[in-house]
Amino acid sequence: MRLVHLSDIHLGFRQYQRQTPTGINQREADVAASLRRVIDAVIELRPELVLIAGDVFHTVRPSNPAILHAFHQFSRLMQMLPDATVVMVAGNHDTPRTAETGCILRLFAPLGITVVEGEAKRITLHEHDLSILAVPDMLGKKPSLEPDPSAKYNILLLHGEIEGVLPRYGRELDRAPMEITQQELGAERWDYVALGHYHVYRSVAPNAFYAGSLDYTSTNPWGELAEERETGIGGKGIIEHDLSTGAHTFHPIPPLRQWADLAPLSGAGLSPASLDEAIRGALDNFEGGIDDKIVRLVVRDVPRHILRELDHKSLREYKRKALQFHLDTRRPEIVRPETGQGAPGRRASLADTVRDKLRTRVLTENIDREALVDLGLHYLLEADLVAGPTEEEATA
Repeated sequence: MRLVHLSDIHLGFRQYQRQTPTGINQREADVAASLRRVIDAVIELRPELVLIAGDVFHTVRPSNPAILHAFHQFSRLMQMLPDATVVMVAGNHDTPRTAETGCILRLFAPLGITVVEGEAKRITLHEHDLSILAVPDMLGKKPSLEPDPSAKYNILLLHGEIEGVLPRYGRELDRAPMEITQQELGAERWDYVALGHYHVYRSVAPNAFYAGSLDYTSTNPWGELAEERETGIGGKGIIEHDLSTGAHTFHPIPPLRQWADLAPLSGAGLSPASLDEAIRGALDNFEGGIDDKIVRLVVRDVPRHILRELDHKSLREYKRKALQFHLDTRRPEIVRPETGQGAPGRRASLADTVRDKLRTRVLTENIDREALVDLGLHYLLEADLVAGPTEEEATA
């Protein structure tokens, strides 16, 4: 029996200020396109079972276009795969904070999708001798994770954080999910564990996997890109798994919108003109150009009096060409000499402090965290430019 496992769609996610000709946030349209392409791939694979591991929407009250798009795509899935079983659990972004507010995912139940929200539910497929324990985000409650001893195959479908597995940036979320220990998970007791919440494809145990998100919708997409590069993952995608043979395949399905984290530059000892040339070279020589892409260029060791003299007209033109261009400038590290006890060490820059604080603070719904971080760093840069060089920078 073959299954497809996907997760963290985040329909309704909005980022940056660019809009489509029809007035929809461009990133919201990008995420919608990612779901459409994934549904195409699932239909082509024709599995017997489809597992959707939560965070279908980015907020508990998504926009009407997001709801309509989801309904259309899931309707298409059910029509094209009439014999498949589709099970969907609610994630922390789908789960209302109060019991009085209903879960939007109930809308998909009339399509024939088994929607599990509020509490865990065991689903039995007698024709496949299969038992599925579907566990949604449960607002801090801890379900009992026990397989069905009478079934040949047991699957655990769960949205949550497996304790000790995720890196720090993976835990920087608006709303904390349910946390499960490795012992509570007991992956060895299951034939397959389908996990949702973490946005990068990752193995928790030989038979337990996060499928990752369908697009870059986390609080730190640059962290996702870095992990994907380090582990050799082909970006975003879905999992195909055969319960009978154990065959496991991750199918990469890259989002249409290209993200580019360019090689960092060092501004140490460069004049404003030389640094302008280095920035221009990095952007102009980027293969395929930066038009309509989301681009970051980190430039380290740049004193603020050098920033004042950069060609800001050219930088504005780069921002116009790209969907989003972020010039992430970082001032030189200041190492304090040893005084009294303790070893010398690097003092965290103000930009580092602002970035960390904005990425970890709790936000209300519909606030774009990355836009907030970019805006905070922009205002900090503006303040630096007005203030001029510090005494240490002027004498360096």
